[in-house]
Amino acid sequence: MLLLLCAQLVGAQLPNAPLLCVAGGAGLALDLALRQWWPAPLVPLGRVRCDETVRQLLRDLLVLLGLAQLAEVSTAVRLLVVAGLLASYGAHFLTRGLAVLVRRRRTLPVVTRNIDTSGLRLSPAPPRLLTGAHRRMPLFAVPGTVGMLLTVATGQAAWSLLGVGCSLLLFAGCAAWLATWLLPGRRPPGTEEVIAWFQRWLDSYRPEVGLYFSGGSGTAYQANMWLGAIAALEGNAMVVLRERPMVQQLAPTELPVVCLPKVVHLMLLEHSTLKVLIHPANAPKTSQVLRIPTIKHAFVNHGESDKLSSCNPYAKVYDEVWVAGPAARERYALADVGVDDRDVVEVGRPQLAPVHPYAGPPPADGPITVLYAPTWEGWTTDPGNSSVLLAGEQLVTALLADPRVRLLYKPHPMTGSVDPRFGEADRRLRALVEAAEARRAARAGAPAPALASRRALLRRSAGPIAERGALTATRAPHDATTTRELARRTERLEELTARGGRPGADDMERMMCQSAPEEGHTEAVAAATRAWRAAFWAAQDPEGHLVLTGQRPDLYSCYNQSDVLVTDVSSVVADYLASAKPYAVVNTSGLDAKEFRAANPTVRAATVLSPDASELPELLASVVDPRRDRLAGARQELRAFLLGPTEPPSQVRFQRAVTALCARAAARRARSGSGSPAGLRE
Repeated sequence: MLLLLCAQLVGAQLPNAPLLCVAGGAGLALDLALRQWWPAPLVPLGRVRCDETVRQLLRDLLVLLGLAQLAEVSTAVRLLVVAGLLASYGAHFLTRGLAVLVRRRRTLPVVTRNIDTSGLRLSPAPPRLLTGAHRRMPLFAVPGTVGMLLTVATGQAAWSLLGVGCSLLLFAGCAAWLATWLLPGRRPPGTEEVIAWFQRWLDSYRPEVGLYFSGGSGTAYQANMWLGAIAALEGNAMVVLRERPMVQQLAPTELPVVCLPKVVHLMLLEHSTLKVLIHPANAPKTSQVLRIPTIKHAFVNHGESDKLSSCNPYAKVYDEVWVAGPAARERYALADVGVDDRDVVEVGRPQLAPVHPYAGPPPADGPITVLYAPTWEGWTTDPGNSSVLLAGEQLVTALLADPRVRLLYKPHPMTGSVDPRFGEADRRLRALVEAAEARRAARAGAPAPALASRRALLRRSAGPIAERGALTATRAPHDATTTRELARRTERLEELTARGGRPGADDMERMMCQSAPEEGHTEAVAAATRAWRAAFWAAQDPEGHLVLTGQRPDLYSCYNQSDVLVTDVSSVVADYLASAKPYAVVNTSGLDAKEFRAANPTVRAATVLSPDASELPELLASVVDPRRDRLAGARQELRAFLLGPTEPPSQVRFQRAVTALCARAAARRARSGSGSPAGLRE
C-alpha cells in the first residue's frame, strides 16, 4: 500500500499518466480487497490513525495533483471536482456522527436473551454499510477516484464530474437514510421505559436462583460449564451478566439471560424474589452485587485444582463456598485464607455426567490416544503453572516419536494472553503436531488435495468463535461419507446455536430476535451436539494426530476419546478423574517428585513427568498393560477425595445446597420484616 502511494506520488510529479492511473487504481483495489478478505493487516494502520478515511484522502490528493498537471481542464472544473470531494467527505463525517447518535440511542440499560420483549418498541439495526466507516469510505469513493483517473487518462473532464457526483450522491444518500433512525417512528424506548418493563418481568417471572458472571473475552467457558446444572434446578432460575458482549458469548440455553452493566440497575435485584446467586468466578464487579443484603451468595468456581487460585482469600466474602469434595475443603483449611469450614459445602461436579468411565486398555493392535491438555500461564508468577514453555516441546517430541501414540493436543484457550512467550511456545507445539501428522498421512498415502479440503472442513466445524486456531486432521479419501455427515451435523448445530441474527445486528436487534426460545430448544441443541461429536470423531483417522482448539470438540468429549491424560496442576485433573483413567502431571515447579506430590493432592494418583519426559515409556506401558498400572486403586480413592461420593448424584447434592441456601435467604428476609418484594419496597 505504501509502495502504491509512492508510485502515485511519482506519477503525479513526473508527470506520468499511466503510472498514476495504475498505482491509484491498484491502491484502491488493494484497500477494498483487504477489507473484504483479509482485514487483519488494516488493524495496525487504524491504531496509528491511518484509517480508511486517511488512506482515501491521500489517494484523492495525489490524483488531484496529477489531474492539475496532466489533464487540460478548466479552473472551474477543477474547483467543482474539489468541491464535490469536500462535500463527499463532509457527508461521510456527518454519517459517522449520525452513527454515533443512533448507536447511543439504541444502547439499552438492560440486554436480555430468552425473554419476551414484545412490550418494548424494538427495531432492527441500520445496515452495516451505514454504520461502518471502514466499509463505506473505500466503497463509495470508487466512482470519484475512477472518474478522476479516467480524466487523467483521457483528458475528458466529464468523467471526473460524473464520478465525483456519483460518490457525493452515495455519501449524502447514506447520511439521509441513516438519519431516518432518529425519527420519532424509529425512536427506541427510553431508559425509564426499559427499566419499568424489566421490573414487571422480574415481578412476573419470580426468579429464586441465578448464575452471576462477569468477565472479559475468552472467559465465557467459566459460566458455560454451569449452565446445564443451573437449568436442571427446581424453580425459576436466570443468568445475570455484567458485560454486553458476554450475552452472545454465552452458550445456548433456555434460561433467561439478563445483562445489567450499571450498578444502579443491578440494584433492582434487591427488590426481586431472587434469593441465591451462584458465582463461578471472582471478578472486580462481583463486589458490586455482594452489596445486596437480600441475596445469599455461593462461590462454586469454574474448576478446582491445587493452584493457589483455587483457594483465593476473596472467597471469604461469600456466604458459602461450594466445592466438589473433601479435597477442596481441606485445601481451604490448610490455606488459612479466612474461609470458615462451616461455610464450605460439598456438592460434587454436576457437569461431569458426560464423562465416560474407564472401559479397559486400548486394543492391542490400536493406537494409544494421549490427550495433552496443558493449562495457561495464569495471572501470577507461581512456578510450574504451565508446562507449555518449559517442557512442552520435549514432551510432544517424545510422544510423537513413539509409533504407538496418537496425540490430541488441546491447549488452554487463554495460553499466551499474559505472557507472549507461552503463546509462541504453543504455536511451536502446534507446528510439531501438524508436521508429524503430515508425515504420517504421507506414509499412509493420503493425497495432498484431500488433506487440504479436510482441514478446511474441520476448521469450519470447530465453531463460530473469535479465534478458531488450527484444527488438523486427515482421513483416507474413501471416507467421504463421514466427511459429508460431519458437514451436515455442523450445519445443523450452527443453525440451532446461531445467536446474533444477521451480520451487523446490535444488542437491540438481537434482543428482538432472541426474545423467546422455542420449547424444547435446549434438548434439540443437546441432541445435535451429541450427534456432532459422534460425527466428528467418526470422521477422524483413528491414528491421526490432532490439534484441537475452539469451542468444539469440548474437553469432556476429548476425555472420552483418550486412553491417558497428560496435563499440569489444574482443574483438568479433577475432572478427568471422573473417568478413573490413567493420567500424568508435568512437574515444572522445580520440586522433586516426592515434594511435588506432597504439595499437590491431585497428583497423588498421577505419574509425575519431569521436563525431559523420561517417565513416558513407563506411563505408556501401564496404559497398555493394566497389570503394570500400580495407581489404579489410588485413582479410585482420589476420585472420591476430589469429587465426593457417586451417590447421591452430584446434581442432587447441588440442588440440596441451593435449597438450603434459599431457605437461609428467606429466613433473613423474614427477620428483616418482610418476605416479599413488595414489602421490601415499602
